[in-house]
Amino acid sequence: MPDAINPALQKFVAQIAGEILVAQVIVTRHGRGYELRHVADKNAPLEMLHPVAFDGLRALAQSTTAGTFRPLKSAPNLPSGWRTIIADDVELGSALNHLYPGAVADWFWAQSGTPPVTHYRDFTNRQSGMYRITTMLSDEQAGRMIRACCSRSLCLKRRLWTVNALPPDRAEEKSLIPCLEPCAVLLESARRAVRLEQGDVNKPENRS
Repeated sequence: MPDAINPALQKFVAQIAGEILVAQVIVTRHGRGYELRHVADKNAPLEMLHPVAFDGLRALAQSTTAGTFRPLKSAPNLPSGWRTIIADDVELGSALNHLYPGAVADWFWAQSGTPPVTHYRDFTNRQSGMYRITTMLSDEQAGRMIRACCSRSLCLKRRLWTVNALPPDRAEEKSLIPCLEPCAVLLESARRAVRLEQGDVNKPENRS
């Protein structure tokens, strides 16, 4: 494993004095290394938690406790009951990327004066095929859809992008992980919202 760490990870680890909460994962510094565990297990005794190897975190993040697939890794349904010991800063970066892909890099860019945010209109205007209709939602309709799709009960990313008159998320309402542009889940929700407004959600689509 390389000794050097990238600037994003370097800036991220520099702010960890004791512990930091990354969505549902508490990262606690232990000398040169770290311990990771679910926030629900913050005060759990060690014997109550099963050890998960660093390279097992990706598999851990794939399913809920019930065994169902987690298509959205920022959803608030990460399994609990585990702990992982991380050797160093570089391994921490990889571990967090297994649990929350791109989180550290997106956090780093969000710290800049002009984070690379793509707002709803810019994002949908570049869509093609069956997603072209996502441009047809009014600002009010898009706002309702975004509030529903991006609620804390479904996603812990802090939404920085917006549509007219809809404020971005506040960090204390979500997590330190920013959302810089609409995701595929949001895009599909927007498509279905348009079809519902049109009253033909079950009608076959032209995908050209």
